[in-house]
Amino acid sequence: MDIEMHSIVPPALLSVTPLVPAGPDLVEAIRFYTDELGFAIVWEGGEMAGVRRGRVEFNLVQNSNREWAANASASIGVDGLDALHEEYRKSSAQVGPLEVKSWGRREFHMILPSGVCLQFFEAAA
Repeated sequence: MDIEMHSIVPPALLSVTPLVPAGPDLVEAIRFYTDELGFAIVWEGGEMAGVRRGRVEFNLVQNSNREWAANASASIGVDGLDALHEEYRKSSAQVGPLEVKSWGRREFHMILPSGVCLQFFEAAA
């Protein structure tokens, strides 16, 4: 048996950037993510765009498949949950209450105009 094979460290996974359905109007979706959710544009091209806020990044894709959007969701850990809830309550998204769920985590969710559900919770320090 080759000793070198046992000393190789497997590659580490460092981040994930989900492909998120943006609805039929990519320009409006980019405006929503930047103006209402505080994301910055990382790149744009064709029917896609990358946006980021802090360490959270999404690749938005223009689409008209409401079923895909209605079944897309992400759970995002944050620092400053109360302040983020207040900020996002001013957006055009459907923002749910800030509450402790039955599984013990304090969080809120929001349904974006595209139909995507984002869930925010206070990340452990």
